[in-house]
Amino acid sequence: MNDVVDALDAAAGTTCLVGAGGKKTTLYALAGRLDRAVLTATVRIPIFDREVAAVRVTAEPAAALTEIAARGGAESEGDAEPTEDPEPFPLGLVPERERDDRYRGYDPAAVDDIGAAHDGPVLVKADGARTRLLKAPNEREPQVPAGADRVVPVASVGAVGEPLTAETVHRPERVAAITDAAVGDEITPELIGRVLAHERGGLKGVPEGATAIPLVNAVDDADDEAAARQIARVVHERADVPRVVLARMIEGEIVDAVK
Repeated sequence: MNDVVDALDAAAGTTCLVGAGGKKTTLYALAGRLDRAVLTATVRIPIFDREVAAVRVTAEPAAALTEIAARGGAESEGDAEPTEDPEPFPLGLVPERERDDRYRGYDPAAVDDIGAAHDGPVLVKADGARTRLLKAPNEREPQVPAGADRVVPVASVGAVGEPLTAETVHRPERVAAITDAAVGDEITPELIGRVLAHERGGLKGVPEGATAIPLVNAVDDADDEAAARQIARVVHERADVPRVVLARMIEGEIVDAVK
């Protein structure tokens, strides 16, 4: 499983990214490798126009996809030329530009409608982390659509050795609460593994029938890989997941898929 699409089983259906330390880079890597991908969000997302072929801002994304499909079909059947070219893919769909640096996200039910209307893969940013390397969700997170096929909880191995504080961790008090740690403790591979495997951590909100595939990001050297394998071992001890993916997503590379 050297390819990120295969490692995350993301070739079809709806794939949601949660956690911290690599969600957006993973989404963009997937979008660039998938055929007819739609990239969207249920939470705020930074402007990502350069990562896709086009972005459509619309309150009715399912209708927009139906329109795109109809225009493409008319062309293939030799009908009269449409008034504009079909939207290229990967396609970004968002409801509103909130300010200069970010879009708003859709309600999870609207993303389910996107999945039902689209004949290709749908990629979803389903929570936020304020650029930190590790997180545990609050009571309103994550915003995972009920029809999601898989959820990818992300954490960065770069958090290992750092203190469990807000500089590195989004909501460190919540991480501490689910790992029997204290704010300020050193972050260990054991702690990250416990967060990824916890039902109030990386596995929170995974719909019944969906597959969780944790991803440990920023595996840049041998020391990182050793720590990431410790994280994967802890996850497998505590959760029923098919594999834990070790990756270097800044390069779009898979290091290993630990089963």
